[in-house]
Amino acid sequence: MWMTPKRIRMEVDEALVFRPEWTQRYLVVEPAEGDGALCLVCRRLVASTRERDVRRHYEAEHEFYERFVGDEERAALVERLRQGDMSLAAVLTPEERATRAGLGLCRFLALKGRGWGEGDFVHQCMEVLLREVLPDHVGVLEGIDLSPEITRQRILSIDSNLRSQLFNRARDFKAYSLALDDQAFVAYENYLLVFIRGVGRDLEVQEDLLTIINLTHHFSVGALMSAILEALQTAGLSLQRMVGLTTTHTLRMIGENSGLVSYMREKAVSPNCWNVIHYSGFLHLELLSSYDVDINQIINTISEWVVMIKTRGVRRPEFQPLLTESESEHGERVNGRCLNNWLRRGKTLKLIFSLRKEIEAFLVSVGATTVHFSDKQWLCDFGFLVDIMDYLREISEELQISKVFAAAAFERICTFEGKLSSLQRHMEEVNLTDFPAFSIIVDELKQQFKEDQKIFDPDRYQTVISRLQKDFERHFKDLRFIKKDLELFSNPFSFKPEYAPISVRVELTKLQANTDLWNEYRVKDLGQFYAGLSGEAYPIIKGVAYKVASLFDSNQICDKAFAYLTRNQHTLSQPLTDEHLQALFRVATTEMDPRWDDLVRERNDS
Repeated sequence: MWMTPKRIRMEVDEALVFRPEWTQRYLVVEPAEGDGALCLVCRRLVASTRERDVRRHYEAEHEFYERFVGDEERAALVERLRQGDMSLAAVLTPEERATRAGLGLCRFLALKGRGWGEGDFVHQCMEVLLREVLPDHVGVLEGIDLSPEITRQRILSIDSNLRSQLFNRARDFKAYSLALDDQAFVAYENYLLVFIRGVGRDLEVQEDLLTIINLTHHFSVGALMSAILEALQTAGLSLQRMVGLTTTHTLRMIGENSGLVSYMREKAVSPNCWNVIHYSGFLHLELLSSYDVDINQIINTISEWVVMIKTRGVRRPEFQPLLTESESEHGERVNGRCLNNWLRRGKTLKLIFSLRKEIEAFLVSVGATTVHFSDKQWLCDFGFLVDIMDYLREISEELQISKVFAAAAFERICTFEGKLSSLQRHMEEVNLTDFPAFSIIVDELKQQFKEDQKIFDPDRYQTVISRLQKDFERHFKDLRFIKKDLELFSNPFSFKPEYAPISVRVELTKLQANTDLWNEYRVKDLGQFYAGLSGEAYPIIKGVAYKVASLFDSNQICDKAFAYLTRNQHTLSQPLTDEHLQALFRVATTEMDPRWDDLVRERNDS
């Protein structure tokens, strides 16, 4: 356990030099220039280098930090203070506590997608609770203001604080990539969400929302490009450090001559860096691929069924799992586009497929048409769609696993492409082993149409699988161009030097001959290994590591924003400024915590 030692007597012969152990004991570091000790908490210089003077400053000014007593706690505290995290402050006054509580409640309201006016309701609920349980403490609520205007201002303050933290870290990025998502707002006004993934000196990865761009005001690709460049400039980032672009595959993004990707690549050309790596399959893979495999407008028909169930079949017990799943995604009320997107998921289609008999009986009971249930072609298309979308669901979920680096994500993509080749071969052989739903439909139709020798046409579905294969090949073409770099990054000790680029062969040979580094590689994960690798001894390999680590390895942050939109569609469809919308999405997607003490001080100074 860590405790600051209590001195019984004063040493008279203390050495007038800085001691490394003082950093954890007194939260000071040796200044870059001059004598003394620099306090990590208040950033003041203790002029003397005698321990008693350093200890006196600590005990008089920062004894609050004595609560951190464990060695690991103390080391973590020092690291946070080194990075400028001042969120752990001394005891606050009652007014400051009330301000901090108000800020925390506003952030919670934003995370839950609640409207500005609901702060007053929360305040009233707390007042009722305290009057009944702790009547003597009702007065603590007097300093907590949750009025709509104050709530709006505080959300903007939290956004500003988080953005400032991001910009401070971005200045140290060795490499970064952007993810451009113009599909998240498919149900409302057209916006582009710009996410950034950056890698710092020690290979620490940061993913966050950079900005939101209103496409109504930036209709042309040129205007859109200018808005992105302005956001990068504000963050202190140059295009020369940009490594990758992840986008949706809309024409606005990947148009051959007029798409945003072409413009970005032209601007980012530099003799000292890779060409910008672009891949367009990560974002909303399951949703966007469904449009290619839904060859008979199956989703539109099912959407009509679900709307009918929600309005006329809500009391039926057989539909409760479906309705519960729907409400957990987007609440009781849902617009048509969000419902359509939800139905384009493999998990949802599989559930509806299992209820197809119950749905048919329900449609008959309410006098609706059931013509699709006697349409052989439509039923086969339905079964095929359920199976293909289930496979797309699996790969989409695998790509949501973050912090594995793009090399591992690309391996998953290659594995899935092999699966598609297998499905193509089995369909050609009329082997439905890998198509469970399709196989059930075919068996049922064989019983119903015993004289019909040909239930389905394999060529119809081979064409769909082939189209999906070509889409994946096109979406991840650039990752294949850097396949050697990805393999080198993942397996530096088993990669044959003769297959490596000429510029890296000498370093790679030296690396593979280093026994100490081999032992580190075996016990550490890739991020830890490359973080400890000397940039002076292995500058090219370290540079490759920065670039590969900066590529988006998952669609997690984009899916988090999409889920936030879906869950809170009614709140977000209310009139909101672009500034407030950006604040809400930043709070919902970031992994950073606001620096509360900074926010409290700002409130008190204003």
